[in-house]
Amino acid sequence: MIIDCDTCVMDGTAACSDCIVPALLSATAGPTRISDDEEVALRNLSEVGLVAPIRLVGRQTARGAALA
Repeated sequence: MIIDCDTCVMDGTAACSDCIVPALLSATAGPTRISDDEEVALRNLSEVGLVAPIRLVGRQTARGAALA
């Protein structure tokens, strides 16, 4: 998974304040790649309320096109 807030349709909305992505990206510049295992771990932690969810919605996904 590539995490890039600049490509998220939720960028600049209230959803950003309840998203794990800004916390992950605060230490890096630009897009960040996380492994499938890391994505699963973050989603599992989110499901039990330990971290905010990944609210990233890519612009291509929102229009119905598949992400590369």
